[in-house]
Amino acid sequence: MNTVGPYHNRQETYKYFSLPFCVGSKKSISHYHETLGEALQGVELEFSGLDIKFKDDVMPATYCEIDLDKEKRDAFVYAIRNHYWYQMYIDDLPIWGIVGEADENGEDYYLWTYKKLEIGFNGNRIVDVNLTSEGKVKLVPNTKIQMSYSVKWKKSDVKFEDRFDKYLDPSFFQHRIHWFSIFNSFMMVIFLVGLVSMILMRTLRKDYARYSKEEEMDDMDRDLGDEYGWKQVHGDVFRPSSHPLIFSSLIGSGCQIFAVSLIVIIVAMIEDLYTERGSMLSTAIFVYAATSPVNGYFGGSLYARQGGRRWIKQMFIGAFLIPAMVCGTAFFINFIAIYYHASRAIPFGTMVAVCCICFFVILPLNLVGTILGRNLSGQPNFPCRVNAVPRPIPEKKWFMEPAVIVCLGGILPFGSIFIEMYFIFTSFWAYKIYYVYGFMMLVLVILCIVTVCVTIVCTYFLLNAEDYRWQWTSFLSAASTAIYVYMYSFYYYFFKTKMYGLFQTSFYFGYMAVFSTALGIMCGAIGYMGTSAFVRKIYTNVKID
Repeated sequence: MNTVGPYHNRQETYKYFSLPFCVGSKKSISHYHETLGEALQGVELEFSGLDIKFKDDVMPATYCEIDLDKEKRDAFVYAIRNHYWYQMYIDDLPIWGIVGEADENGEDYYLWTYKKLEIGFNGNRIVDVNLTSEGKVKLVPNTKIQMSYSVKWKKSDVKFEDRFDKYLDPSFFQHRIHWFSIFNSFMMVIFLVGLVSMILMRTLRKDYARYSKEEEMDDMDRDLGDEYGWKQVHGDVFRPSSHPLIFSSLIGSGCQIFAVSLIVIIVAMIEDLYTERGSMLSTAIFVYAATSPVNGYFGGSLYARQGGRRWIKQMFIGAFLIPAMVCGTAFFINFIAIYYHASRAIPFGTMVAVCCICFFVILPLNLVGTILGRNLSGQPNFPCRVNAVPRPIPEKKWFMEPAVIVCLGGILPFGSIFIEMYFIFTSFWAYKIYYVYGFMMLVLVILCIVTVCVTIVCTYFLLNAEDYRWQWTSFLSAASTAIYVYMYSFYYYFFKTKMYGLFQTSFYFGYMAVFSTALGIMCGAIGYMGTSAFVRKIYTNVKID
């Protein structure tokens, strides 16, 4: 038996025997293991005591009885009122059953007492399990309730590799709307890339023509000529960003999140990770730890190029930025889980294991990446010299202000992913298994292209207004996607789910905040990387005295 909990709150689960069910006579089970992913996801496997042997049919038989006193009856009534249902595993195949039901008036409550199991086998492997709950018994205090079960084995043609296919929902995930949304985002990408290349080719060609014409004028004409545009800030455009330590840590973390997303999606496309409990989470933790050098390399090299001196501090902040955010949220939600006695409460041993991964795997690998980054690409090789004195930033129209650009920058990237967000949220917060990782891969590629295009356009307008503060603007205008995703999660909570209670609500909004922030840092890093290449390119091609 795994866990029991309210149907509408997927993450609010309790041990199966926290309800006063009784246990069968059989005491041990041959195979059971718990991974790090299972421990973090609140899997609490306990043996049911049902005696089942391979290919041995069991006629309906009582396996135990419950002495129903008032306290036990109240526990069952509360569970039935809140639509509690339980999950159990036979040979790692999940099955779900409902605890009981109320009559229409809500006065009498009934418990399902008879588990009718049908198990399909192919050769010597179990390939299919069905559970039917029967035997409705009214809950009356101070009576005995007998719990019974039966097992019927039948031959099945399902292959062992395909035994999870019946849990997938192709009509939901491969719906026409899903295909249409991908196609729609794809058209948007083509339009955006076309727009960006057209704007930049035409305007840049004009700009270059104007600047080279100015080269040919004599000094007298040049003094009288009106110089404006992005060339004016060539002496300041490669000035280090404000707060370079935090900035380079964010960029490093964003590059790492991108690497993790890419690798995990590819692994999920090749291997069916949904067939093993908790394997998705275990894979993500392993890949995150293994890709730490990426974080160190990009963060460390950027910090060195910006002339940063405190590189050890930068390395620590870069290494622990994301783990601290995730662990901090988990720690807060853990208190509520412990208060609720929920199975989601993370055991102390698992916490220690995660801390060990942070200190003994992530930190050393990050150090390796930082040293490589500083030595291989830490020298500032900018196409233009940086002036000693920063030039004043002229007045500009309100819609050219960095704050406005930042707010508007996230709309298009969000638009390209929000249908996929609906499918991902539904598989996480409702009872669907997400398996269309090809879609997710496409959406990730589309998101990257849209983000880079949008930030390049934003930066071009900003530099044309002779404002050289492009680093943070390019990062934040892409990262503002996170704000829109978090706003969408509010809509999803109130209109698409029926969640209730402090535990489920704090779990939902806590982890949604973590997800949105991580997505924002990733988009910001992608936007900055693209924009940085663009800025370098345009200033390389212009002749500067």
